[in-house]
Amino acid sequence: MKLIPDDELQALLVPHIRDVPDFPKPGILFKDITTLLKEPKILKLTLDQMALRFQDQGIDHVVGIESRGFIFGTPLAFLLNAGFVPVRKAGKLPSATYRKEYALEYGTDVLEIHKDAIQPGDKVLICDDLLATGGTAAAALAMLEELGAQVVGALFAIELTFLKGREKIPNCKTVSLIQY
Repeated sequence: MKLIPDDELQALLVPHIRDVPDFPKPGILFKDITTLLKEPKILKLTLDQMALRFQDQGIDHVVGIESRGFIFGTPLAFLLNAGFVPVRKAGKLPSATYRKEYALEYGTDVLEIHKDAIQPGDKVLICDDLLATGGTAAAALAMLEELGAQVVGALFAIELTFLKGREKIPNCKTVSLIQY
């Protein structure tokens, strides 16, 4: 597999993303990845292209953000010969955790990671399905840096560029396959 240029890759993938109006609430146009996931050739293409963008960087762990980051993160870890580490919402991990609270538009939320999941100096790649406002990605990045990880980058299948989420993770190499 060879690296496909961004504009060509976007043209191949966009037809497999379904728009769902007014989900999860009125006024939101939801980008549904399930239509991409159900197509074996397109799913393989997506994962291969994600892996190619970070191959040969010595990544120790792919850190997937709950929950759709798990969908891409686990096979991506396999392709990069790395481990997979989940970052979850509060109360979902069974062992001792490190917590990071972060601001939402209305209120706060919490992400957690197992305390022993990342060691100082580990090279990690953050993975999620979608970069929107960037709050969750910024919280994950801050948490990983506080744990001493070397964050190689943040990788997303889709980016909603008009929400400027990339601006919340300015010192992190950020890659998205599809931009809206």
